[in-house]
Amino acid sequence: MSASDSSSNQAVQDDPQVRPLGGVVQVRADGPSSETPARPSMPSATKPEVLIETNLGPIRLRLFPEQAPMTVDNFLTNYVERGFYDNTLIHFVAPDFLIAAGGFRTDYQPIEPRAYIASEADNGLKNVRGTVAMSRDAEHMDSANCQFFINVADNPSLDHQSREDAATFGYCVFGEVIEGMEVVDRISQVATVDREKFPSTPQEQVIIHSIHRSR
Repeated sequence: MSASDSSSNQAVQDDPQVRPLGGVVQVRADGPSSETPARPSMPSATKPEVLIETNLGPIRLRLFPEQAPMTVDNFLTNYVERGFYDNTLIHFVAPDFLIAAGGFRTDYQPIEPRAYIASEADNGLKNVRGTVAMSRDAEHMDSANCQFFINVADNPSLDHQSREDAATFGYCVFGEVIEGMEVVDRISQVATVDREKFPSTPQEQVIIHSIHRSR
């Protein structure tokens, strides 16, 4: 990784906000959290699962409809079942932090999302390693639509803290990686470059071939 890549990642880690709608996810990485994340009470066998097929390997997610019903329904109905994520990019990676995807084609053009949804970040789930959460505009809490990220580390700075404003409302966790975390780690470590509107994007494209329900 070049010096410019390192400085880009440092800038990302120094910014406490997430700004995904312009193609950028910028969030601050904090140390591991000692808190035990809240988990849904729904039996694992009844939770929906999806398989993310990437050019670096598969990643299987289990979703939490009991804790994030609107978010899971939006993800599945508006995007997964419509093939929305086919041939899209993992457009942002930061080692020991997160990888972000779900909004851009391989030509770096944005995909037209459906309507914004209300944030369910206050559902008790934490942004710990291996969880999946919705990206949103840092200044508007109810602005999530199609983009999502996978936490590579515990990121308590992204958790819900209060209802006072968007900065403290947090980012909605709606699932977790149950297979393929080694693929997530591999993606988070790829060499990056800074492109216009795309800082810390993989130098060689990491492509989501498809996301489909596996259960």
